[in-house]
Amino acid sequence: MKNSKELVSLVVEPLREMHFTGLRCVLDTVAREKRFLAFTQAPPEEEAFAFYRSIVAGGGHMSVAVLDGHVVGWCDVLPTYGQARSHVGTLGIGLIPSARHLGIGSKLMGVTIAAAWSKGFTRIELAVRADNKNAKALYERFGFEAEGLMRRALQIDGVYNDCYSMALLRDLPELAFDRERS
Repeated sequence: MKNSKELVSLVVEPLREMHFTGLRCVLDTVAREKRFLAFTQAPPEEEAFAFYRSIVAGGGHMSVAVLDGHVVGWCDVLPTYGQARSHVGTLGIGLIPSARHLGIGSKLMGVTIAAAWSKGFTRIELAVRADNKNAKALYERFGFEAEGLMRRALQIDGVYNDCYSMALLRDLPELAFDRERS
């Protein structure tokens, strides 16, 4: 396993066009594991690149991890739809197997969450498979709290999986929240 000295060439940066091909390969690798994502394979290149271009144009934020010149992971917070949910983003993250358990996921999340707050999001949501204890623990370290269990939320190869719904709220003391009306 690599130590922190060997991660000197790690760069976490905003998504740019130069990352698209590598990012799609990472997405495909993670998706084909059929353990972490709603995807079981990456979308076609044209569709994936159009999606990435929409993010670069301002539709949320995606950070990529580049290690030794190769994209090894991503983390994004993308907007949800509806005017009443314009303050809410949805977090997604993925790392190729060789990039896991090295602290890269934490670095990606820290940068991406900070970018989401700077874009005005005040709530970040995610869904994580109930059997993905490592990811759930990472999210909890960042302050995400489980808000419920979504039973049979995913079906992969005929097998159902439950997912936790989790959220992180930005602490905004200047916002008044009337608990009596909720």
